[in-house]
Amino acid sequence: MRKATAIVSGLILLSYIVSIYFYPHVSDPMATHWNFKGEVDGYMSRFWGVFFMPLLITGLAVLFLAIPRIDPMRENITKFRKYYDEFIIILVLFMLAVHLQMLLWNTGIQISPNEVIPIGIGLLFYYIGILMENAERNWFIGIRTPWTLSSDRVWRKTNRIGGKLFRIAGAVAVLGIFFHELAFFFILVPALFNAGFTAVYSYLEYQKELKETRSPIKT
Repeated sequence: MRKATAIVSGLILLSYIVSIYFYPHVSDPMATHWNFKGEVDGYMSRFWGVFFMPLLITGLAVLFLAIPRIDPMRENITKFRKYYDEFIIILVLFMLAVHLQMLLWNTGIQISPNEVIPIGIGLLFYYIGILMENAERNWFIGIRTPWTLSSDRVWRKTNRIGGKLFRIAGAVAVLGIFFHELAFFFILVPALFNAGFTAVYSYLEYQKELKETRSPIKT
């Protein structure tokens, strides 16, 4: 068993143990969703409120751990597998922190998600940036557009600049803890900008590569 698989399995087990411990102590129904102002606007029954997140964590972990086996370019993933494994661990830790915040809220310890989410998303964005900067071309991980998937050169250039932008987005997201009612926008706006910018950038780089390939060789 890979070290990362063992750690993720341990964290999943921990999520179920924590859920079983809190089950008798949380309200029914449970508050499970908050609006961008940090106000509760959604509820679930106690059972689903307590166990939905562990089940989601389990499903996502299985999916992410399976990707290196099912990707047609799996040999490229082995080149940056260390960063990918660390990303999975950080993602599961983030989801576990969100789950704990939800459980505590429903026992009366009301820590606002606008204090937890920006920090967690910020760290996640920052590490996604590191992952992008080290990723080689594949079908699941990194900035995947028709143009990055068609060229190793375009892939590397797009993911390198995208990685830097996501690390900046991570820092911006963390700033959201100082502006509770705007925290959602500190996360969403940089993410949307990065998605749009890198899509256009990859297209332009691919067109540049086509022009260079078609240019006649001067003698």
